[in-house]
Amino acid sequence: MTTNPQTHDFGQPAADRFGAVTHEVLNQPTPLQDINLFSSDRALQEAVQREGAAWAAADLQRYGGLAGSADFLELGHLANQHPPEFDTHDRHGQRVDRVRFHPSYHQLMRTAIEEGVHSSPWTEPGPGAHVARAARFYMQSQVEAGHGCPITMSFAAVPCLQLQPDLAALWVPKLNSRHYDPRNVPVAQKAGITVGMAMTEKQGGSDVRANTTRAFAVGAQGPGQAYELVGHKYFVSAPMSDAFLVLAQTAAGLSCFLLPRWRPDGSKNALQVQRLKKKMGNASNASCETELRGALAWMVGTEGRGVATIIEMVAMTRFDCMTGSAAGMRMALIQALHHCSQRAAFGKLLIEQPLMQNVLADLALESEAALAMSMRMARAIDRRGASASEDLLVRLGTAIGKYWICKRVPQHAYEAMECIGGSGVMEESPMPRLYREAPVNAIWEGSGNVQCLDVLRAMAKTPDVLPAFFHEVDAARGQHASLDRHVTSLKDDLRDQTELEYRARDLVDRMALALQAALLLQGAPGFVADAFCRARFDSQGQHQYGTLPRGLDVASIIERAMPH
Repeated sequence: MTTNPQTHDFGQPAADRFGAVTHEVLNQPTPLQDINLFSSDRALQEAVQREGAAWAAADLQRYGGLAGSADFLELGHLANQHPPEFDTHDRHGQRVDRVRFHPSYHQLMRTAIEEGVHSSPWTEPGPGAHVARAARFYMQSQVEAGHGCPITMSFAAVPCLQLQPDLAALWVPKLNSRHYDPRNVPVAQKAGITVGMAMTEKQGGSDVRANTTRAFAVGAQGPGQAYELVGHKYFVSAPMSDAFLVLAQTAAGLSCFLLPRWRPDGSKNALQVQRLKKKMGNASNASCETELRGALAWMVGTEGRGVATIIEMVAMTRFDCMTGSAAGMRMALIQALHHCSQRAAFGKLLIEQPLMQNVLADLALESEAALAMSMRMARAIDRRGASASEDLLVRLGTAIGKYWICKRVPQHAYEAMECIGGSGVMEESPMPRLYREAPVNAIWEGSGNVQCLDVLRAMAKTPDVLPAFFHEVDAARGQHASLDRHVTSLKDDLRDQTELEYRARDLVDRMALALQAALLLQGAPGFVADAFCRARFDSQGQHQYGTLPRGLDVASIIERAMPH
């Protein structure tokens, strides 16, 4: 008799007979996918209504369904699993400086551009335009943050270019186009383009006034005229862009320029990528080091006023840093909530256990406060030029929000990851990507210290910004005793002008919390606002870095910590 190698005499499969089928998979959550990122987010829906974009709700719901679909979420995973690659030359030896991306990245970019995430407030202005666009950016960023960099820069470049009308007439129509064309070809051959930025140099970092790149006039000098740039840029964001806003020195000082990848005659411009950066996070997005070897560019704005010119772009990119970081919080939160609602331990679902409820609720408060602050700034941006108080609020509020929200994300991502446990550390989960992404926005476009010093600079140069800020906060006066005490103490400490730089983080921390609490008291349910105020103003369990009191021997502390 012949014996089947897969069975024994009793006809049982060997795997069953010897227990190789070890277990049934139980107590494991399903993947979080095929959700509507708009209709499943009450705080976002209410913010859109409250801040003046209720007219966009139906389209945002459509967009939320697209962004939360399993296929679209998978694009975010693939774009980071397959980071960009770089070719200096083609197979014939011609210099091309070409960045290659996975098709998933291109699909994310195509969707964002076709949906107008890069341009809608400029092409369709009106009440609530920036609020509706911020809601789209918020949902798109939950899917994948890296491609948001070129989307943000293309969006933010428009107000900067409009300071130079002759250049704007040539470039802005294609920049605002909803046609995505990733080809590395001259702009004349394209219906839609993107714009990046290149400010940072090795020796200066955030101190762009230390830049050494020089600009030499080709003929006539001044705004709108052609120059050739010689120097380097240590961080170029999105080097596959069709043009870049660049800072370089002229005889009159640091000036702003628009530098295309191709010259008008169709020849390659003399900017050469040295290498792509190997970054901890933001893996899907290319960043590089570049040398400018007589690269042709055109001056934007007044000569010698480059920082003042490009600040129009920086203001918008900083706003997107706020919104994108709030989006990261939201995705981390819902991953944790979804897991804990299905995972049981010690006889109960995690979400039913008091200590886990405490953690999850605190993560939820932080997420909603970040969203409320971002969307309020979107409404203020919508009203720029029409309301002096809103202009002032934008000036101070975006610096405060960029500092605070971006600073809060890394710990938020970590806590959400811990709620999920070991599975949250696995690369199949979105949590490692969210965690690696979390510090990026705090560093890009000015680190925490730079933002705090910018708040001090705004208060010194434009004294009316502080009354405008407190006008916003005082709208909630009397609604919660804890906030009232906090604001009174904050006002007292702001009157003290001594050692302001040393105290800047402490002051800006408190300003951010005051604004968030005031917004929640006016717009969120009472149980959310009350919990936020009590947790942030009355609790002894909140610890932040950089808020040491005065009178300490900090020099000795630093010396003790130095690695000799």
